[in-house]
Amino acid sequence: MQTVGSKRHTGAHGLAFIKKNAVMFIALLAAVITSVFVPPDAKYLGYFDYKTLTCLFSVLAVVCALRGINFFYIIALKTVQRFKNARLCILALVYITLVGSMLIANDMALITFLPLGYFALSVTGEKKYMAFTFIMQNIAANLGGMLTPFGNPQNLYIYTKYNIDSIEFMRIMALPFAASVVLITVCCIVFVKPERFVIKSEPAALDRRRAAVYLALFALAILIVFRGVPYLLGLIIIVAALLILDREALKSVDYGLLLTFVFFFIFAGNMARIDAVRDFFSMMLEHNAMVFSELSCQIISNVPTAILMSQFTDNYKELLWGVNIGGTGTLIASLASLITFREYVSHNKGKTAAYIGLFSAFNFGFLIILTLLMTAVSRFI
Repeated sequence: MQTVGSKRHTGAHGLAFIKKNAVMFIALLAAVITSVFVPPDAKYLGYFDYKTLTCLFSVLAVVCALRGINFFYIIALKTVQRFKNARLCILALVYITLVGSMLIANDMALITFLPLGYFALSVTGEKKYMAFTFIMQNIAANLGGMLTPFGNPQNLYIYTKYNIDSIEFMRIMALPFAASVVLITVCCIVFVKPERFVIKSEPAALDRRRAAVYLALFALAILIVFRGVPYLLGLIIIVAALLILDREALKSVDYGLLLTFVFFFIFAGNMARIDAVRDFFSMMLEHNAMVFSELSCQIISNVPTAILMSQFTDNYKELLWGVNIGGTGTLIASLASLITFREYVSHNKGKTAAYIGLFSAFNFGFLIILTLLMTAVSRFI
């Protein structure tokens, strides 16, 4: 028989789980509501992009294994320790997050490198730069990941959905990526002073054998994404290897994100079968796919926007620009921004309003500048 205390404990855990997976529950609700208008039938099976789900799971599982041996943290800490002033160190933290998002996806990059940012600023007494650093890391994760098909979950989906050539994908995203790097660099130079900044900490020893095996599995996951290895074969190899070497990595995969995709596949598939909705979205996307996608991101986030909008347009170039640039702006424009917000608030109680104000100023600044740039460029491409 459960006591009152145990019931409260269970309730608290349940509430925490819902908060952590709020977008997943919203996606579930959206799927259920649209199922009222489009009752489940055989066509539902065609909603799901199984390759996207397989690729996403494979990358997440291997990244969890590498995180488990502190691979990324150790490499990043050694890199940051080479810089001796605040400006260079914060630039290094931001660039590491940016490169990390290109390789291990934006969410995982933030989960891995935000604690490093907090540690570096805490031990050096430079907490005044905490909010700025977290915000720049967040922007770097959202915009840095745009260059590669696996850098952001929405990229992986669009890359697979439209069967885009890898070189073409990176060519499409090269200009907004380069512009983003320039803007991030300028912000760090302007808003951070070159004060003395020394981190005294010895990184933990790296398990080189496991690291070599996991890096090989990571290379396999990337080959799956780039269509070099059949996705079912790659999935079997990765799961079998981790069942033997690191079952905890399989348990640590963000299944909430995978289920979010599943529920939004149902939602988007149902929406595409409602005539009035299909006509409205098709009209808006034909007028300006990039801007309409960006506006949608501000309300329902970039991953669901990518899944939903892809049902109504073949203009994958502007859709890619929209769902990547649209990850800046509001706190809910990207799931990664919510991760950063939770991490910052957990270390800085009572500074929520100030953080949101600074976050909004920088993010909307990036959103406006990049939108104007790509709007001007799109006329000549």
